Amino acid sequence: MPKFGAKEKRAMASGGPKVRSTQDAAANRTILFNKDFGQHILKNPLVVQGIIDKAGVRNTDTVLEIGPGTGNMTVKMLDISKKVIACEVDPRMVAELQKRVMGTPVQQKLEMLVGDVLKADLPYFDVCVANMPYQISSPFVFKILLHRPFFRVAVLMFQREFAQRLVAKPGDALYCRLSVNTQMLSRVDHVMKVGKNNFRPPPKVESSVVRIVPKNPPPPINFQEWDGLVRLAFGRKNKTLAASFKSKPVMVLLEKNYRIFCSTATPPITVADDFEIKPHVFDVLTETGFGERRAKTMDLDDFLRLLNAFAKVNVRFS
Repeated sequence: MPKFGAKEKRAMASGGPKVRSTQDAAANRTILFNKDFGQHILKNPLVVQGIIDKAGVRNTDTVLEIGPGTGNMTVKMLDISKKVIACEVDPRMVAELQKRVMGTPVQQKLEMLVGDVLKADLPYFDVCVANMPYQISSPFVFKILLHRPFFRVAVLMFQREFAQRLVAKPGDALYCRLSVNTQMLSRVDHVMKVGKNNFRPPPKVESSVVRIVPKNPPPPINFQEWDGLVRLAFGRKNKTLAASFKSKPVMVLLEKNYRIFCSTATPPITVADDFEIKPHVFDVLTETGFGERRAKTMDLDDFLRLLNAFAKVNVRFS
């Protein structure tokens, strides 16, 4: 009589080994998910449909999907849109998705972009939908917000804390440079929480879905200047602006920017060799009343007023 180990005995006592569905078992045999690419396939059809509904996809829309994986969301959008452009970095997933739609009526509506979306030139699209690889969340948000022509809406899945930063308000613990810049360029709303068990394999963090609508026309600012100011202000967000700006590295940077601006102005502006930028900076902080304020309490209008006040005395941030 053969001898059985503890594992085999437990299996027999429970009626035999438990086997997943044929579809899941086949998927796990054929695809090993790559953690380096942040691959977590969204498997809950109710969440998939909820994301599509929040995007309001129309039959005239070109949809840009980032990280389609095996295509659980893609195939649904192909049925209701004009076209889906799916951007995928993993050639195995590309082959899986192409095989899934091959020979179907929607095959001609799918276009694949293979490679890193951050390095790609994005095509025209009306709607962006993504189960986002979390490690590229921040650069991707600003890549699409600065993309032209404007898209109508983006519905994106992020790590929960990142999503909370996007929608945070002045005074919130998570309010930061990301919050200010995103809200300056768009209207952003938290629309859905997604638990980790809705993915295969489950990630280590909870997720959330946000809806982003770009402001069109965009705000009348030089975004590089705006971001430079916000970056300095949030470098030490718990300190007052006066304390943040008086550091030597900040003054050196602002004086360098000032001299470059003056030399390239039309006509050029003469700057004395002994010129110092510090008095001009603190005059602005004093006159506007922002010197004793902290970045974490300032809203968009506050930063806009401060940027305009600095521009009047040629203090530049980029």
